[in-house]
Amino acid sequence: MPNGYTGKVLRVNLSTGEIGIEEHDDAFYRRYGGGAGIIAHNLLSEVPPEADALGPDNNFIAAAGVLTGNPLGGSGRNAFGGKSPLTGGFGEGDVGGYFGAELKRAGWDAVIVSGIADKPVYIAIDDDKAEIKDADGIWGMTTGNTEDALREELGDKKYRFAVCGPAGEKLVRVACVIVDKNRAAGRTGLGAVMGSKKLKAIAVRGSENVTVADPDTTRDMARWVSQAWKERAGGLQPYGTAAGVKALHDFGGLPTHNFAAGHFDGYKTLTGHHMAETILIGNDTCYACPIRCKREVEVTDDDRFEVSPEYGGPEYETIGAVASNCDVDDLNATARANQICNEYGMDTIGAGMCVSSAMEWWEKGLIDAGDTGGLEMSFGSAHAMVTMLQQLANREDFGDVIAEGVLRAAKTVGGDAEKEALTIKGQELPMHEPKFKIMLGIGYAMSPTGADHNHSTHDTLFGGEGWNLDRAKGWGVSGPLEADEESPEKHALAFHQSNFRWAQNALGMCAFLPWDPQHLADITSAATGWQYSTLEYQHLGQRILTMARLYNTLVGFTAADDTLPPRLFEAFKSGPLEGYEYPREWWEQGKKVYYNLMGWGRDGVPTRESLIGLGLSEFLDKVPAVA
Repeated sequence: MPNGYTGKVLRVNLSTGEIGIEEHDDAFYRRYGGGAGIIAHNLLSEVPPEADALGPDNNFIAAAGVLTGNPLGGSGRNAFGGKSPLTGGFGEGDVGGYFGAELKRAGWDAVIVSGIADKPVYIAIDDDKAEIKDADGIWGMTTGNTEDALREELGDKKYRFAVCGPAGEKLVRVACVIVDKNRAAGRTGLGAVMGSKKLKAIAVRGSENVTVADPDTTRDMARWVSQAWKERAGGLQPYGTAAGVKALHDFGGLPTHNFAAGHFDGYKTLTGHHMAETILIGNDTCYACPIRCKREVEVTDDDRFEVSPEYGGPEYETIGAVASNCDVDDLNATARANQICNEYGMDTIGAGMCVSSAMEWWEKGLIDAGDTGGLEMSFGSAHAMVTMLQQLANREDFGDVIAEGVLRAAKTVGGDAEKEALTIKGQELPMHEPKFKIMLGIGYAMSPTGADHNHSTHDTLFGGEGWNLDRAKGWGVSGPLEADEESPEKHALAFHQSNFRWAQNALGMCAFLPWDPQHLADITSAATGWQYSTLEYQHLGQRILTMARLYNTLVGFTAADDTLPPRLFEAFKSGPLEGYEYPREWWEQGKKVYYNLMGWGRDGVPTRESLIGLGLSEFLDKVPAVA
């Protein structure tokens, strides 16, 4: 009997109504890990590069990792994937909560959904039983109402849900998958893939615990992390990721005025400390996690921006996207924006960037009240920010334009809008400034999903002694690296850290827990019975990145798409980083180093040799002849 994983993938064809089981052996899970590994393998194997991301040939994939659902902190994550409606390439988003663990408890490593239903449906999974059920009555409902209605219909409070909100139904390209009402697999527009298939939700209930090969070691590691997080991630419990707002402002790396600045005078009302003193009413957590970093906020005394705790609360990325980057300093409005995105199923980063871009176009005279239904889209207007998010979710007025994402919307707006679009491979920038974290710029450009902060290296983690630097020393880094240091060690670290992050995601482990490569190798060995090494762990990340890169190559991405928007190379005119220009020459050299270390060739295309070396010979026929 397998340990750690189940060996089974549920296959659901919505066009034919067929439900089947796909089984994989030990070698498959050891090679691909789960999560993004299963997604990349499926896209290369089944989804034609020319497939319409919103058509029947695309697949929607929910995939847990080999470690998802294990009884230790950080193991509550899973991935969703498919061809991205936003970028047209490899699409993947990760999420915490309880859905992934429940999927494993039901006996499944993944669910792969193909085809398109004739009418709205949802998939109900109860251990080894799966049904396609009618969703006409819940189509159009917000995510929270959908979950409540399905839990009542199914008659069991133990079900967990992955839900498509109204934004996904309307094919908003920044729509996302919402889990547990308040957690988002935010990036790459996968909610629109669900909507295109008329798939309202996946409901899952399991009754079996995930088995592990070595329970004693697993318990020892669980006990260790239950104490170690307090020293290494202790600030996350009282203040969440919003604890970083002040530091980023002080250093000049807080995105402001649509990335025109890196400091925001109104930051004080957006900090985790201020949230804890005002609207925070509780903490939530993910499966088996001791940190409890998830915010729960409530606003009842502001008629403009009422907020319910069932939709969680704003994390740092949300605060950056809808608040500081829109010059908005109203915490109640920020929390309301977070609720709108979770209710309607939208990526707060992508949606916030759509709004801040509209504000810039308004400021420059590229759009006016005739475009926005009379709404004045001025920077600093909390009313405009919240109202435009609602328009975006419903595809109303100018919201219908930005529902296509910033890059497509910029092409519609015209003028200089497209040249200034703050996207990479068509995906909007996250809320971290490469002028402050120069290694991050390489990660943004090289990520197969477009700009993503979770796939990249944050320089500030390696500026002093500590567990992050200890991990890096195992990769050859000799000592602390300054955030703006232009060194070869930084180039090497970008390679190793990206592999580490992708492997961590594929196994189903959260980045906030203080696991290093040796820990994760030991945990994987204990869960599965394999003799797993740190080298094998790094190869897992490199393998997944190479598969994703190969898929992007097939859909038409080239080395020219591995770039940053021009604004990120321009110096700020004020603030702590005034006059500092991002080092373009060092960055260009970093791209070349990254290609070579990954085995992708000078043109960024994975070579036949790299595929052979990573055990990916089954995809040799996908390598373009020029590689």
